[in-house]
Parts: sequence; C-alpha cells; structure tokens
Amino acid sequence: MSVPGGNDLVLAHGIGSVEGLPLDGELVLQTGGVVVLVSFLAVALLWRHPRFGGPVRGRPLPAAVERTLDAPALRWVVRLLVLLVAAGIVVIGFVGPQDPDDNPAPRALYVLLWVGIVPASLLLGPVWRVLNPLRALHRLVAVALRVPPEGTAQLPARLGYRPAAVGLVVFTWLELVVPVRDSPAVVAAFLLLYAVVHTAAAVRFGSGWFDRADAFEAYSTLTGALAPVGRLDDGRLGWRNPLRGLAAVTVAPGLVALLAVWWGSTVFDGVSGWVGWSSVRQSVPVPGVLLDSVVLLGLMVLVGAAYRVATGSLAGALAGTLIPIAAGYTLAHYATLLLVEGPRGLSQFAGAQLGAVTSVPAPGLIAGIQIGAILLGHVVAVVAAHDRSVALLPEHRRLADQIPLVLLMVAYTMVGLFLLVIS
Repeated sequence: MSVPGGNDLVLAHGIGSVEGLPLDGELVLQTGGVVVLVSFLAVALLWRHPRFGGPVRGRPLPAAVERTLDAPALRWVVRLLVLLVAAGIVVIGFVGPQDPDDNPAPRALYVLLWVGIVPASLLLGPVWRVLNPLRALHRLVAVALRVPPEGTAQLPARLGYRPAAVGLVVFTWLELVVPVRDSPAVVAAFLLLYAVVHTAAAVRFGSGWFDRADAFEAYSTLTGALAPVGRLDDGRLGWRNPLRGLAAVTVAPGLVALLAVWWGSTVFDGVSGWVGWSSVRQSVPVPGVLLDSVVLLGLMVLVGAAYRVATGSLAGALAGTLIPIAAGYTLAHYATLLLVEGPRGLSQFAGAQLGAVTSVPAPGLIAGIQIGAILLGHVVAVVAAHDRSVALLPEHRRLADQIPLVLLMVAYTMVGLFLLVIS
C-alpha cells in the first residue's frame, strides 16, 4: 500500500523494507523453513492427544474489571463516540483539503483502522466488535424506522463469512490497486458507501449481520481469537491460552475464502512493493490497474486453492489454523507503516503536523519484530493444525495426512520471509 501523501522515506507499498536492515536474507529464509519443520516433528512425535479443544478455560478477570468492560452503557457510549469520529472523517474527507498530508481520512482508514486493528485485536481480542460505529448507526436507524434490532428476516446460514470475504476483496482492491486510493474524497466515498450497505443489510437481517458480513469486524474477530484475554466457556472475560481461543473459532461457510483473501492480498502488497514489480508492469502490454487487479485476485484464488488441495475434506475444520500465519505476516508486513505513519495519523486528528520521516526508527528492533512475528505465527499454526488433526483423524493417518498442510505452511513461511527481504 502506498503511504498516503508520499513521504521522503521510501516505504514499499506502506511498509519498511528489510533491505538494509541487519539481516542476512539467505539465513532468514533457511531459519524460517527449519523452525517450522522442527516444530512439526516435535509435535508429531510428542503430541498424541488433543490439548486445546473443548471448553475454553482460564482465569477470570477481577469482577469489577469485568463489570466495567461489559457494561452496556459504556459500550454504547464508546460506539457513539467512534461513530461521531467516523462521521467527522467522512465530512473532512469530502470538504477538507485534498492533499493526504493535510487530511486525516486516508491515514485513518489505511493505517489506524486497517493496520492498527491487528495488534489491537491480538492484544485485546475482537476490539472492533466493541468499537464498531456501524452497530450504533444500525441501532439509531432501527429505532427511527421502528424496526426490531434483530431485523425483519433471518440471515441465511449458508452465507457464513462470504459477505465479509467480498467486502475484504473490495477494500484491498481499493487499498492496493486503485490509483487514487489516497484521495481523501475517495476514502470518504468508500466509507460512506460501506456504511450505507452494511447498515441497510443490518436493518434487514439484524445486528448479527456484522458478526460475519462486516469485513473489518470479521477480520478483528478472527485475529482476536489469538488474544490472551477473551470469553471463557462460562461467558466470563478472563485470561486464557491463545491456542484454546483459536480452537474455539466457529467454522462457517466462507471462512477459507476470507482467510485466502486476507493472506493473498497481503502477499500481493509484498510483491508489488518489490523494486522489480514496476519493470514487470511496464513490460506487460496491459494497463497497470488491470494487471494489478488480475494478480491480486489470482493470488487470493491460488492461496485458497492450495490450502484446499493440502487439506482435502478437512479444509473447513482446519481453516482456523491459517489465522496465526495471516496475522503474523500482516503484523510483520505493516510494522514499519504502523510505527512511522501511525503517529502522523494521530497527530492530524490533533491538528498538528509531524515532519517528513527521513529514516526508519530502530531498524534492528523492527527487523526482529518482523522476523519474529512470521516465525511465531507459523509455529503456532503448526501446533494448532497438529492438535486439530489429532482430534479429527484416526491414529494411523495423523502423520501422513498432516504432511501436505505442513509443507504448505513451510511454503507460506518461505514466501513471507522472502517478500519481507525483497520488498
């Protein structure tokens, strides 16, 4: 993703490149493959019974803290405040200065929301479900129209996550392909159209529409499955093993598609950040927007197809194990963007302007975070996949049936690290 406004610092499609950081590319790739293979061998030899399925148990938060966090009044006040901020961003996007450096709308969408939602959800759980301003807007519209909050029709279960997958395709196409994506007016138009579509659908199908149809809420919820805090089996908030939260992800139609869009779009962001990609675009006799669109969609399809081939009939049951891979690479991929552009976006809300960024802060630390996020994500994915396989497969098939998926995870690791090195 191009950084809105274009800083003096070269940020490859929104992230800082590992090139020039204190890392040896070949060593990084070799280490990634070895770590994943060793982790698979360890769990295959030592792990005979499922450990993370079943009820999600943990240590409840103090009662006073839980009551405060779960207070309906607090949640609605927060949502209304976020709704006011979102409305302000839309208005400023339309009527404010159209230079992205002088308008907070592009950074609000592409940095604070899209990028910031990943670390926030990894730490705190599905935060966008709590903050989602569209839930507040839906409630206001439902009251005005005298429509019950649960809607006037039942949401078809067969839809599952498919509407969220479609929404994520549209957003990532805007973010990564559309030439005028950093135009404040374009950002405002997208936000307004997104709000109208989802609010209208929620009026029809009820607030449950947001759970799996709102791309940003579904994105946050899936990422939040890895948070150390979440709902326990008794409904209370508490500390838990993230792997138990991951095992509790509900399998629904479209889950594989949503994860394929997530991972495929992030891979495309890395590919398009490669210095040689501009040469490829110039050498192909088709418009750049068309080429980018085809490659973006092609990578999404390729990721989904490869996963289905590797998992066969268990594709749905094992889909949640892709979440650590996608989250780890996303965190690594956008680490520099968040650290560099996040403060600039926040400063715009306060009416201040930070100077142009001329260097990557703490390159060694950022490089360590990037590599560590990818490797940790893949190790967690391998452990989760093995645990699910132990629960689902007969003993004589466990090892053989896991090999294709683990090889795919190794390939994902290598691709992620390779893109981090070249972009």
